[in-house]
Amino acid sequence: MRITEQDLEALSIGAAILGTGGGGDPLIGKLMAQQAIREHGPVELISLDEVERDDVVFPVAMMGAPTVFLEKVPAGEEGYLAVRRMERHLGKSVTALCPIECGGMNSMIPFVVAARMGLPVVDGDGMGRAFPELQMETFHILGVSGTPACIADEWGNVVLFETVDNFRLESFARACTVKMGGYSHLVDYPMTGEQMKNTAVRGTVTMGIQLGRAVQAAHRNHSNPVDAVLAATRDTIYGHGIALFRGKVVDISRRTSDGFAIGQARLQGFEEDAGKTMVIDFQNENLIAKVDGQVVASVPDLITLLDPDTGHAITNERLRYGQRVVAIGIPTPEIMRSEAALAVWGPKHFGYDIPFVPLERAYPAFYQQVGVPNEKEKYLLQSSDASR
Repeated sequence: MRITEQDLEALSIGAAILGTGGGGDPLIGKLMAQQAIREHGPVELISLDEVERDDVVFPVAMMGAPTVFLEKVPAGEEGYLAVRRMERHLGKSVTALCPIECGGMNSMIPFVVAARMGLPVVDGDGMGRAFPELQMETFHILGVSGTPACIADEWGNVVLFETVDNFRLESFARACTVKMGGYSHLVDYPMTGEQMKNTAVRGTVTMGIQLGRAVQAAHRNHSNPVDAVLAATRDTIYGHGIALFRGKVVDISRRTSDGFAIGQARLQGFEEDAGKTMVIDFQNENLIAKVDGQVVASVPDLITLLDPDTGHAITNERLRYGQRVVAIGIPTPEIMRSEAALAVWGPKHFGYDIPFVPLERAYPAFYQQVGVPNEKEKYLLQSSDASR
């Protein structure tokens, strides 16, 4: 599949949905990628099945607080500089790029560099959504080293990292990113094609495009765009999304701390949720949603706020008092629900003393009706057993 400027329009819509409130506003990344494709031509998107075992694959991304991107626009060379520095360090030429996360701006950054270098982008990533920290990758969970890694800023400064583990990579790279002004461009988890095949969340770039096209089609057909988003996830490795809450933003607090955008949004319900209150905590991305004090969804499942009229996701840096929103949940792929994975990005990692309850188990009646991917049928069986 050849990715054009038009495909990036759809991807920017879908990536914002998968970004769960964070990942950086895709608009800036979209404009950068569209300019690169306009200057250098379309980029080939290849499936994991097309990746060769001995390929050299670099995940490329931006890191930092998404709120900074609204005021400090990238120069455009940073990702290219980081890739070239990594090639020199390894003594190898990269043969493909991929996103570290399919949500938000970072779905776009590989296309910026790939267009300039004439490289393909792999249809898969290490998060299946967006997460705030570098060790929150399926690459990490399944044994790939995050280093060597490097970051670059708009002035041409490049820092190379060799760390004893991926948690220290997050700590050191985050500290340098703060000193670089709040964001940087990153190459980490350099890997072989075989490692990519064995550790990536499959088909996530394509899914982002499909979600965006579903919203675009709803606009053309004058149908409900939120329903279109929820239905578009049904026949994927995620499963059908679910509407969690309809309300209006009545309070929003956020601050930039240690390279993260941290805060909380409070929604006052309307329609069927009138009289109820939803509170969403976020650290770049939405972490946990509660309605009247009861948890209704948590990481790693996706929690996203949509504009009910357009179906577009509202990122946390653009969330404002008075906005009407629909909070939706999308089940995370099964590869992200192992015990090892939940230890890295489950609720307890973020300081919440609660177990992770999959959406399919929390809403059994809904998922009995709409169905789930084959590998998730166990949740419906467990719910049936619990109700007896």
